[in-house]
Amino acid sequence: MQAAAAIADPIRRRVLELVRDEELPAGAIAARFPVSRPAVSRHLRVLRESGLVHERRVGRERLYRADPAPLLELRAWLDGYWAGRLSALKQLAEERP
Repeated sequence: MQAAAAIADPIRRRVLELVRDEELPAGAIAARFPVSRPAVSRHLRVLRESGLVHERRVGRERLYRADPAPLLELRAWLDGYWAGRLSALKQLAEERP
């Protein structure tokens, strides 16, 4: 579940929000953060390697767009995790007078 590790960082979560609905160049993404451009580039690399963003090159510019597909696996795991826990809690609650 590389996606879980990738979204553990608040900057990466914000980057995903920025590129969720539109493709943005790396410079425009970096301009929205109080960290250095190389730091944002490292965050983009983590997101790219986890499959959460796709990079497209146009000339010298790198454009980024979110791909939510890797989050589906994480969501399925979380849904299964909580469903089992909630079922156990329900059963316990129904057993008590």
